[in-house]
Amino acid sequence: MARILIIDDDTFICKAIQKQLVNNDYQTEVAYSGIAGLKMLKKYSFDLVFCDFRLPDKDGMSVLQEIKRMDITVPVVIMTAYADVRVAVNSIKQGAKDYIVKPLQPEEILSLAKKFTLKNNKEQQRQISGDFIIGKSRVFREAVKYAKKVAPTDISVLIEGETGTGKEYIARYIHEHSRRSIKPFVPVDCGAIPKDLAGSELFGHVKGSFTGAVANKTGVFQQANGGTLFLDEIGNLTYSVQVQLLRVLQEKTIVRIGENKLREVDVRIIAASNEDLEEQVDKNAFREDLFHRINEFKIILPALRYRTKDIPIFTEHFRERANEELNLNIKGFSDETMKVLSEYQWPGNIRELKNVVKRAVLLAKGDTVKIEDLPFEISYNNEEKNSVKDINKHQGKRNILQSVLGNTEKEMIIKAIEDAGYNKSKAARILNIDRKTLYNKIRQYRIEI
Repeated sequence: MARILIIDDDTFICKAIQKQLVNNDYQTEVAYSGIAGLKMLKKYSFDLVFCDFRLPDKDGMSVLQEIKRMDITVPVVIMTAYADVRVAVNSIKQGAKDYIVKPLQPEEILSLAKKFTLKNNKEQQRQISGDFIIGKSRVFREAVKYAKKVAPTDISVLIEGETGTGKEYIARYIHEHSRRSIKPFVPVDCGAIPKDLAGSELFGHVKGSFTGAVANKTGVFQQANGGTLFLDEIGNLTYSVQVQLLRVLQEKTIVRIGENKLREVDVRIIAASNEDLEEQVDKNAFREDLFHRINEFKIILPALRYRTKDIPIFTEHFRERANEELNLNIKGFSDETMKVLSEYQWPGNIRELKNVVKRAVLLAKGDTVKIEDLPFEISYNNEEKNSVKDINKHQGKRNILQSVLGNTEKEMIIKAIEDAGYNKSKAARILNIDRKTLYNKIRQYRIEI
């Protein structure tokens, strides 16, 4: 159900618009001033805003500028009298999607509501679904079935899987199929939060509470109030922050840094980790009580190497996406190329496949992607298989330099460095050697970089 905000100081107009929209299955909220409307936009998500141009505290242009500053993406329709039509037209240049002239006509209100909420919902759906393809893999289909089953509840969910397996897509899927879907979905990468700022990011702070706190900050718990908070890589949180997090989950209240006021929060937690948190608990690296609190329902996502039937499906999907983004018309992959892609181990999973396909589409010389259009580590992986028999029997982890046939070490090193964008650490990983060995080889062969 689309959610629409009406900002107008005329209560009669607000009630008239609200009644018209509610009767046509729209959910509505009303604000009688620009400031009140902006507060609601900051707190909740909306699919469309009807905003009067003349408000007691702000005009429509100011509201538009504030929405831009808050980095909120929502279509705004300006409501105006005939005398202000020129100003309303100018507001479209400033970011409004349309304007409507008073006295308002019910048919026009409904037409605009349908036009913009449908378009906005499609865009949101595209962002939510994005590269989330269920595919044919039985294991992954089972994971999606579990996600759909748990979605309507308020049970905390723990999603485990390697980096790039689609943990955030599953979290969004759960949110979109829940009763909280009209409220915010707030993703947080716990691994990217500086340790000394984790408390501030999660719970917020007040101005002056510590050095650098130049303004009040709303934490992600408040941002997600009523909706879903996705804590990705939760295992990266420090022990002290884990203690604070457990208390918040148990008491459903937060205290911003620098104040003593308790604030109630109603948030569903979905956590994710690329490590086995149970093992982390055994190593005393993660609190056991917090683990049991977030692990009310666990979903494990399989790595892409275990979804070989899905690799061609993803590959074709990413080819279409790359064609759109790069304005190209690559028609497909050669059979040999698809075979190579299907047999590759994909340590970076779906994310790596997406990047590889986009790069190959860009570099393709004809209208079909061939093996030579693939990155070195993938194309060479195929050459190595064809030229060296039973190599894994003798080597637990391949040392590519030792298995080169028909090429010199120098040529292979230069190629790896070029493919790695002259990033020597990445080149070393491609060659399956350490950086020290790579530096020695560069000096040995006098390779100029």
